[in-house]
Amino acid sequence: MHVTLVHVHVRADQIDAFIAASRANHEASVQEPGNRRFDVLQDPTDPSHFIIYEAYATAQAAAAHKQTEHYAAWRDTVADMMAQPRQGVPMTGLFPRD
Repeated sequence: MHVTLVHVHVRADQIDAFIAASRANHEASVQEPGNRRFDVLQDPTDPSHFIIYEAYATAQAAAAHKQTEHYAAWRDTVADMMAQPRQGVPMTGLFPRD
C-alpha cells in the first residue's frame, strides 16, 4: 500500500475555508479506484496544522489522484491559504495489507 502523510500549515484566518475545500477533495478522493483511505486530520493543540492521510493500493493509483479534477481544484483553492508550503511524506503501508 502506498501512503502519503501530507502536513499542511494553514493561516489562522483560513482554517474554515481550508476545511471546506478539503472536505470536497476528500469526498471525491474516496471514490477513486485504488483509494483505501483519505483522512483529513486536524491537530487539537494547533488548529492550523492538518495532516492528510492518503492511502492507495499502488503508487500508480496515488499518482492518478494527482491528475484528477478534484485534486487540481483543491490544490489551486488552498494554495493561498498556506502559512508555509505543504510537505508530503511518503510511507509504505504494512498493515492492513489491503
